[in-house]
Amino acid sequence: MYPHAVSSILLARSGKAAIRGRLLPTAARRLYSSVTENDNVEPIRGLDLGVAHSKLLLRTVSAVRSSSELRTLGVAEGETRKMNMCQAVNDAMRHALTTDETSVVFGEDVAFGGVFRCSVGLADDFGRERIFNTPLTEQGIAGFAIGLASMGHTAIAEIQFADYIFPAFDQIVNEAAKYRYRSGNQFNVGGLTIRTPCSAVGHGGHYHSQSPEAFFAHVPGLKVLMPRSPVQAKGLLLAAIRDPNPTIVFEPKILYRSAVEQVPVDEYELPLSKAEVLKTGKDVTVVGYGSQIYALENAIQMIERDMPGVTCELIDLRTILPYDAESVAESVNKTGRLVVAHEAPRTQGFAAELAAEIQERCFLRLESPIQRVCGLFIPHPLVYERFYMPCAVRTYEAIKDSLSY
Repeated sequence: MYPHAVSSILLARSGKAAIRGRLLPTAARRLYSSVTENDNVEPIRGLDLGVAHSKLLLRTVSAVRSSSELRTLGVAEGETRKMNMCQAVNDAMRHALTTDETSVVFGEDVAFGGVFRCSVGLADDFGRERIFNTPLTEQGIAGFAIGLASMGHTAIAEIQFADYIFPAFDQIVNEAAKYRYRSGNQFNVGGLTIRTPCSAVGHGGHYHSQSPEAFFAHVPGLKVLMPRSPVQAKGLLLAAIRDPNPTIVFEPKILYRSAVEQVPVDEYELPLSKAEVLKTGKDVTVVGYGSQIYALENAIQMIERDMPGVTCELIDLRTILPYDAESVAESVNKTGRLVVAHEAPRTQGFAAELAAEIQERCFLRLESPIQRVCGLFIPHPLVYERFYMPCAVRTYEAIKDSLSY
């Protein structure tokens, strides 16, 4: 199905088109999106959308003090500093480099700070022998990182865009993931961490917008993460670097500058393979990760405004492999409904795995079919990105469908 046809069908569902599937004027089609210039379009109606208005971010020191997770880690009462996600990633690597003399950071252009400036200043502070550029070869970056990690070093490699991780696929899947298993645990590459910017940014097109996490979530021997905010990025990245398994950290690049929080200055590690319940509710469980969390937050706000008495439970999965099925199942056993969303295409996406797992665990408690809200099954488009995205409105419709089944 072509993107313009999809957009007009979505509009038809919202009551904005008289004939289903009819192509509408460009101005009308552009409005059915969570990224819209008109905040009066149904069902948005004046709601402030996106990460800039999110209530999930820890924007104040008092919000940090109130975080139960940060209190448990012992950093909630310490000094904080205002950071965007790019700076939080930099801070995590800085802690790793300071506390581990074997750690090195490398990749294309990282010595001068990288294209997103995540490694800015590290070469000046830790030396060019520990922070260095590589040739433009993702397969070579991954292969070198595996060799370095196998010799006991902490290798923090950057793939400049997640879209270009595929040349390194063989090295990651057939070498890094299997290194410990095939040697009977005599050798391992647990010191390997690969960072890579992922997901849509508004103008990246099909080579700078993809979310390939599901490819790697199929591989035993790897850990796969995707943080949603600066506080999460620092804690999860530091935990990934120190975890004794090869780990891939997908960083939603649209959040590098747009997500800003008060971040604890001290080092801390957030638990891997542990989901976080961001909002409790009794009627439907809504699950996502990365930048998708903010579209889900907006969808929930619209549902709870339009359906008084309904409450939604929002869960950030955080770790995609191995993921926290127990927390999701516990929530679904309470609510009886599940909506899963991610930016990657729907077909064979990670939402299908989660839906199948929860169906097995919670079948007798489900009140409606599990809903998936995902990217369309097309290459990531440029001018039609708005219609590809699993935005707040599409999620709103899925929650309504689940509740009214």
